Amino acid sequence: MSATLRALAPGKTNLGLFLGPTREDGLHELVSLIEPLSLADELSLEEIDSDVDEVVCPGVEGPNLAAVALARYRAASGWDGPAQRLTIVKRVPVAAGMGGGSGDAAAALRLVAQAAGRPHDLLIEQLAPGLGADVPSQLQPGPVLVYGAGEHVERVAPPSPHGLLVIPSQERLSTPEVFREADRLGLGRSLEELLELRERLREGLSPDLLVNDLEPAARSLCASIDAALAAARAAGADHAFVSGSGPTVIGLFWGARGEEAAARAADTLRERFPGAVAARPVGHEFAAVGPVRNNGASHEQ
Repeated sequence: MSATLRALAPGKTNLGLFLGPTREDGLHELVSLIEPLSLADELSLEEIDSDVDEVVCPGVEGPNLAAVALARYRAASGWDGPAQRLTIVKRVPVAAGMGGGSGDAAAALRLVAQAAGRPHDLLIEQLAPGLGADVPSQLQPGPVLVYGAGEHVERVAPPSPHGLLVIPSQERLSTPEVFREADRLGLGRSLEELLELRERLREGLSPDLLVNDLEPAARSLCASIDAALAAARAAGADHAFVSGSGPTVIGLFWGARGEEAAARAADTLRERFPGAVAARPVGHEFAAVGPVRNNGASHEQ
């Protein structure tokens, strides 16, 4: 039996998300600065005595994008290695605008490529866009500028030091439903505006770019978001906004002590918002895939 492999799948937030018109394929043009966070799911992949792969995700029901990723890699690569069990320990909120399912799919691709003996397989980059708009940006965690419908990904310099307060919601929002509501509200921008905003984000993040064009649509569908936004601001956040398609709210605390300020805010708010937690930006260290020791810890990469 081969060693069990482990990888982390960080959640993400959008430090600026700008919505454009609908394309011929039904997807929306967008421009966004995506930042992965230390709040992460943990995935492990192990060989099993079976004829088929299986995916286990305790506490989460329904279709699993990581299972699709595993199946598509096998089909596209022709790898016929032993059946695998992919186990996902969820920590990133589900249907919350934090890319949890997309992050799991990206980590699953990294894991199965490693199991196949092809750790740097470029095939996973080809498969990622077909799995979801957020998957390409999460293959190699780090701050990225994305555009198109998410298939174009550019590495960018990290923003100034900051910490983040994450306030999950007990409610869930469907991403397609939020986009439909955005269309109903007429929130889209012109392609010309998107191009201008893309260039500005390439130059660096400024406070006036901390805008999420999907926020009004998410708030329209989930009234409880307003209370979380107000709570984050009252707890001292320099900026508070909806993460992606919501309903998770992010409070951003600038400065070298921003992580400490975010942690204090989470402690203050946890009684009212039980899932409140502090997070920090993460980078390539969260892309590591490694074997699991007997005590459950992974080897250093």
